Amino acid sequence: MPEVRQLAVTVDRWWPEIEAFIDTGHSNAKSEGINRVIKLVARNAFGFRNADDQRLRTQCVTTRRARGHLRTAQL
Repeated sequence: MPEVRQLAVTVDRWWPEIEAFIDTGHSNAKSEGINRVIKLVARNAFGFRNADDQRLRTQCVTTRRARGHLRTAQL
């Protein structure tokens, strides 16, 4: 089956990264998630001309508090 063959090729190609995750338990998922949010904010702000506001908006969106990790009562 071509799908199984393609899966085997993909796993073989990514095996060093898969093995590193299995050995260490660490991945780059958090940084990839933050990069996705930054790109989404940039797309939403397309057409705005103030680069400083864009930077501040990105910084606000990617902070832990904005993502719901902290409650106001904890501050």
